[in-house]
Amino acid sequence: MTDTKKLSLNTPNKLTILRVILSPLVLLFLVWDFPFHNLVAMAVFGFAALTDLFDGRIARSRGLITNLGKFLDPIADKMLTTAAFLGFLVIGRLDVWAVMLVLTREFMVATIRMLAAKDDVVVAADFAGKAKTVAQFVSILFMFTALEFASWQDTLLAGFALPDAVFSLPLLIGHILIWVSVVLTVISGCQYVYHYRQYLMDEK
Repeated sequence: MTDTKKLSLNTPNKLTILRVILSPLVLLFLVWDFPFHNLVAMAVFGFAALTDLFDGRIARSRGLITNLGKFLDPIADKMLTTAAFLGFLVIGRLDVWAVMLVLTREFMVATIRMLAAKDDVVVAADFAGKAKTVAQFVSILFMFTALEFASWQDTLLAGFALPDAVFSLPLLIGHILIWVSVVLTVISGCQYVYHYRQYLMDEK
């Protein structure tokens, strides 16, 4: 008889799956122009980011760490941040080069995970990977805030004679923060390649 194992859909894994479901909504609300759409997108993104915090804590505190969780958690993180980055690209608030670097890193790490899986090795997110995820979350939330504030220039604050710099400066800061997170993303990708380089070498 074949031993069939069920997927470990415990509470942390369910939270991770929820993050996967919420990711497309972030992109949708960001590019769909309606009143306070940036605020709505930020709220959905922030809630999804909290699931990343709680699923890890619950899994560690209750001993619910599974291979499914190790595999699915980084994918959910990538989906969430990629949805935001693609949205920023569509609305003209992010360079295509930044998105290319981020996606290239993710393809590299995904390839390493697939190669390691042949030896039944699950490549979990390390400290550098978690650090870049936090940096991405912070920069994305800041950019959401800057975008929402900038939208007030022509609506809620239309009657106030405020300098354009008041609205453009937060966007510039958000742009810089995103590039800082991109640099950390590239660094963490290089570390993954170095640490698991044995899976990239030809077998003799």
